[in-house]
Amino acid sequence: MVLEDGIRRFAARSAIDMHVHVTEGTGAAGRDPASRSFQQAAASYFGSDAQTTVGAIADYYRGIDISCVVFAVDSESATGRTPVPSEEIAELAAEHADVMIPFGSVDPWRGAVALRSARRLIERYGVKGFKFHPSTQGFEPNDTRFYPLYEVIQSAGLPVVFHTGQTGIGAKMRGGGGIRLKYSNPMLLDDVAADFPDLTIIMAHPSVPWQDEGLAVALHKQNVYMDLSGWSPKYFEPKLVTYVKRMLTDKVMFGSDYPLITPQRWLTDFAGLGIDEDATRKVVKDNALRVLGLATANPDQQ
Repeated sequence: MVLEDGIRRFAARSAIDMHVHVTEGTGAAGRDPASRSFQQAAASYFGSDAQTTVGAIADYYRGIDISCVVFAVDSESATGRTPVPSEEIAELAAEHADVMIPFGSVDPWRGAVALRSARRLIERYGVKGFKFHPSTQGFEPNDTRFYPLYEVIQSAGLPVVFHTGQTGIGAKMRGGGGIRLKYSNPMLLDDVAADFPDLTIIMAHPSVPWQDEGLAVALHKQNVYMDLSGWSPKYFEPKLVTYVKRMLTDKVMFGSDYPLITPQRWLTDFAGLGIDEDATRKVVKDNALRVLGLATANPDQQ
């Protein structure tokens, strides 16, 4: 009953931000030199130096009446960064179930360990989805070596977010911090969507410079969605706005990329695009409720 009440309160809020980063944990995550250097480069790129804990995020989003999906990314094998543990995020998010829902992350290069971690996050910690960042984790999403991970997530009926397009992580660092943008071409997810038709895939961001590829995959594959985080809507290209208004109205979702972009800024700029009320309602909330499996918990639909 407590969980159901939490879901009701979560769904009752004015919007759902599908893309929020936890950058600070209670342990070593974020404090080692590798993590700090990447955080500082991202802060310079986006013009934001805010660092976020689960508790601070919950207080902030509760204050603006918006629910949020939170996660960190485990990219330790590729970058040497100490991750904020998904277990910690899930445990703390459970204390804020009225406003927050946790996604997990596992390092795909850890093989059988990653599989065990994914199962544990689902079964013991109750994460509601997973996040992968192919560029910072250094892998091609359609490499079949990683398919067992997708099988675990698909079997659990959970959605998975993949970063697409360019990234501010590593930007302006020497050699981009060793991060390769090519791994985040959304066309690589076309194979994953075809091979795992029951896996709900969310492409994070407008996929620049491969926006056309991202739109094509989302339009063609029934199980592929997009969150529009990482860019202020006032910078959306006209073609993307047209797809949001027409062809992909039921498949695109609000995401801010907080703390790099605030949800208030994103929503204010989105309101200036001239998108009608029905489509706006779907983008800022209703589509996310369906993807998260919470549509029946929406009080407006009771």
